[in-house]
Amino acid sequence: MNITRDRSQVRLLYGRKDLCISVPRTATTLTSKSISTLKNPNSAIRKALNAPIGTAPLAELVRRRQPKQVAITISDITRPVPNELIVTPLLDVLHATGIRDEQVVIIIGTGMHRPSTPQERNEMLGVDLLERCEVIDHCGDDPDGLIQVSQDPPVSINQRFAEADFRIVTGLIEPHFMAGFSGGRKGVCPALADCTTVRRFHSFPVLADPKSTTGLLDGNPCHTESLRVARLVGVDFLINVTIDRDRKLAGVYCGDLEKAHLVGAEQVGMWNSVQIDRTYDLIVTHGGGYPLDQTFYQSVKGIVTPLPAMHDQTTVLITSHCGEGIGSPPYTKTMMQWGQDWRGFIQAISTSHHVVKDQWQYQMHARVLAKIGVEQLRFVTDQIDTNTLKQLGVNPVPGDSPAEQRCQQFIDRFINEHPSASIVVFPEGPYTYPLSPDFLQGTPESSVA
Repeated sequence: MNITRDRSQVRLLYGRKDLCISVPRTATTLTSKSISTLKNPNSAIRKALNAPIGTAPLAELVRRRQPKQVAITISDITRPVPNELIVTPLLDVLHATGIRDEQVVIIIGTGMHRPSTPQERNEMLGVDLLERCEVIDHCGDDPDGLIQVSQDPPVSINQRFAEADFRIVTGLIEPHFMAGFSGGRKGVCPALADCTTVRRFHSFPVLADPKSTTGLLDGNPCHTESLRVARLVGVDFLINVTIDRDRKLAGVYCGDLEKAHLVGAEQVGMWNSVQIDRTYDLIVTHGGGYPLDQTFYQSVKGIVTPLPAMHDQTTVLITSHCGEGIGSPPYTKTMMQWGQDWRGFIQAISTSHHVVKDQWQYQMHARVLAKIGVEQLRFVTDQIDTNTLKQLGVNPVPGDSPAEQRCQQFIDRFINEHPSASIVVFPEGPYTYPLSPDFLQGTPESSVA
């Protein structure tokens, strides 16, 4: 943790660039602990593959199994995972055991997200890997590409992954506002699961539990359900990484799905959490920068993460690029119908057994609305017009000037109107999460139910 009170210039991630704002020197800036990046990332990954956590080295496991088909799953474009850096040495180890590129399929774990575009695949993997291996998108609503692994409750998984002789999960460990931390089991559920399973994983009761929150695994029902599904499928080897604010590799966690992920999650929790003993009058944050903040849907993570730092009169100012608009058609429809009536929305989903795709994002969003209301949730973007934003459960900051200027103008106006206000800035947005005393005592901020 690094809390400074003498800075006036702060960078906020916004799409592929930063916005620069100024705040009073009395403002608090909450950032993650300073971490050292790996000087030789390639060497670090190779070393981790040879000395994994909780299991034998990858090469030894492969030689024992002698698989005919190896499946590797990677995250989709919404996560800034250095896939090319991970997959290249991974293939080298497989080659050394006699596995050819033709025996490897790389599956992009889209969950219920849209398929990847050719440009995104090139950005995620690079031309060389795309030419070397078969690369496919998971499609959770295509029964021809799924295979059932459980009947009660029914669970189906990507068939190419489930039927592979050796299954490898890759990914990024970072704070996650529902599941505690990303990575590990999430590389299977929701990444490779059928739509019904994903909906159950994100159902109202699961997310109404206050333990479905950032930085918590123990007792988190979202984590528990995801792990249950991953165990049903079976994962032979995990490769997870952590990165710093500049997307440079900071840690590598290889080996057993659960043991390696837990080590990484504990490390990320130490790096990215910040203990607070107060709430603030103004919170300034952002949607996470590219690629996370390309939709309003994903920007909700930036809205929800600072919840422990809010009192009922807090104003939250969040800026997010939203270059791809609102989100999926079902999510957009939900927001157009319910965005101005979050109470009615919560009542409707709490009494329905039908889970609409992406309704879970608005359910999490509603946690903040229950705390501070729509009026005090101020949103800045250059990509969605003001009238549309008003339908999305936020109060837009209008104006013709660019996002950076509107953010600054809002902050200056707020300070003029509230000269003694307490202000906190989260330069890393949802990647730094505050822990209140209640959370530290095992009672995280209450959910909407």
